[in-house]
Amino acid sequence: MQLSPKLEISHKIITVSELNRHAKTVLENTIPLLWVNGEISNLKQYPSGHWYFSLKDTHAQVRCVMFRHKNQYIEWQPQEGGQVEVLALVTLYETRGDFQLNVETMRRAGLGALFEKFEKLKTRLEQDGLFDAARKKKIPTFPRQIGIITSPATAALHDVITTLRRRMPMLPIVIYSTPVQGKDVAKSIAASIATASRRRECDILILCRGGGSIEDLWAFNEELVAQAIAACTIPVISGIGHETDFTIADFVADIRAPTPTGAAELASPEMKELQQQLNRQYKMLQHTMLHHLENRMQRVDLLAHRLIHPGERINNQFAHLQHLRERLTGNWTYQIESKFWKIKVYEQRILSNRPDFTQLTEQQSRLTAQLQQAFSHYVDLLVSQLQHRQVKLTHLNPQSILDRGYSITYSLQDTVVRNVNQIHIGDKIQVKFAQGQIDAAVIKIKKR
Repeated sequence: MQLSPKLEISHKIITVSELNRHAKTVLENTIPLLWVNGEISNLKQYPSGHWYFSLKDTHAQVRCVMFRHKNQYIEWQPQEGGQVEVLALVTLYETRGDFQLNVETMRRAGLGALFEKFEKLKTRLEQDGLFDAARKKKIPTFPRQIGIITSPATAALHDVITTLRRRMPMLPIVIYSTPVQGKDVAKSIAASIATASRRRECDILILCRGGGSIEDLWAFNEELVAQAIAACTIPVISGIGHETDFTIADFVADIRAPTPTGAAELASPEMKELQQQLNRQYKMLQHTMLHHLENRMQRVDLLAHRLIHPGERINNQFAHLQHLRERLTGNWTYQIESKFWKIKVYEQRILSNRPDFTQLTEQQSRLTAQLQQAFSHYVDLLVSQLQHRQVKLTHLNPQSILDRGYSITYSLQDTVVRNVNQIHIGDKIQVKFAQGQIDAAVIKIKKR
């Protein structure tokens, strides 16, 4: 654990408040929540409920504060000079610059060893499977007899019996008288559990004791008691101490109750609640039976109304059969007549639409001759048009013009020379004749 953090040297000037605030932050963020052992000195309990005291040993002391909302859970009264162990946060009271401990909880010195022993045994038994949910027995809903393992002199026994008498007065109870505090009581508790398991005269066992310190409840943290509970053939309910108290016996038991009274409530059904439930079920059953009875009565009336004499039923069926026969005959006659008239209609249609093949053949021949004549006339017309256009093309052909003695003059750029203004003296020209062409030069130009 690093308790001496390095602080960089700063040349900035700060106030005392800033210094104390920084020192408090460093202390609270550097030193974790820890247990401190010491002797109580200068204990003061203010009307506000807060405790102020010092913890000291042979060589040093430190101021401590424990606020009311934290010390209210301490079930014993600390005394001047008492050896204690506190779980505290190291801090600084900024207003006065006092180094102090803010105490979260407190226990008598030496309890740390007990807690360590408790945790070790709890871990080992858990690894051995004594806490597994699979091995826990189911608590019967309606026990025939309940056994209680506790001391007859405890208030816990009175609370359990009072609760059982209130919830189920006729439920038999067997008390296995056992001391629950003192030296070697773990052996007595284990022996009582074994005796109840061997006799098997109860359906449920309640293992209970009132509240107390960890030393007072230590017998229920012994492995001997835990093994006895695990080996018991009867379901065990633990109701040990207050709701915040946990013992090894609570983890091994088949079910844990927060208090002895809670254990009695878990073990016994509520008679008034059962009576109310039975009344509800009786009324529901009565209503259901009445409903079914009314349905059956109505069905009987309906069947009686439908019941007729067999002879009358035969006559009704015979009349119905006659009716069906008449319908069948009438329908069959209708179908025959309908099909007959359809055949007549089809015959008339065939007769009216029968083709005259002789007339159709003559018509086809006439149309064929007309088609051939029209096509021949059309071809002759196309040939005449083609010949006319061929003559026109022949007259327009430049080669024909050249054949008549004309020529075409081109410049060196292959453009036709149509005007003397397009050329100059000395220009090269090409002259094309009907048969061949020549290259020439312009030596003289005459303009009209």
